[in-house]
Amino acid sequence: EIGSPLRVKATAGGGGKGMRLVRSTVELPAAIAAARYEAEAAFGDGSVYLEGIVRGARHIEFQILGDRQGNIIHLGDRECSIQRRYQKLVEEAPSIALDDAQRETLGRLAVQISTKVNYSSAGTVEFLLDAQGNYCFLEMNTRLQVEHCVTEVVTGVDTVKEQLRIAAGQP
Repeated sequence: EIGSPLRVKATAGGGGKGMRLVRSTVELPAAIAAARYEAEAAFGDGSVYLEGIVRGARHIEFQILGDRQGNIIHLGDRECSIQRRYQKLVEEAPSIALDDAQRETLGRLAVQISTKVNYSSAGTVEFLLDAQGNYCFLEMNTRLQVEHCVTEVVTGVDTVKEQLRIAAGQP
């Protein structure tokens, strides 16, 4: 149903590990086997999933903070479309690809997604944005990513401090 091209991705993955690009369905069995093997070796979990390719997409992420009282906010967006081998090379905030309405919509969705899973901590909700302005959910990283410092510079919020406050049960 997804068609090709597509990407095989490790469910426990990160940093480009356990990922394989599949250009045709003939390549799929070998790509799944290779991604599973690499994911098992790197993360101790060989589970994978399939992801459709959105050509020319922008990679947009929203830093979120959620406390144990059910309060969840986002601290704006970052763009990380410039990548090499699935590794982000350049992050900037805010994204020049979003207009105000898109920024509001995606920020609201990031908070709604986090609320639905009762998220508590610092994290990131990621989306893909195509050339026509259509978006889709990519993933949620339930940890503080290395790129958090970009948001800190733009907002003045110390996300590490906030994560520790949240872990201590503070609102």
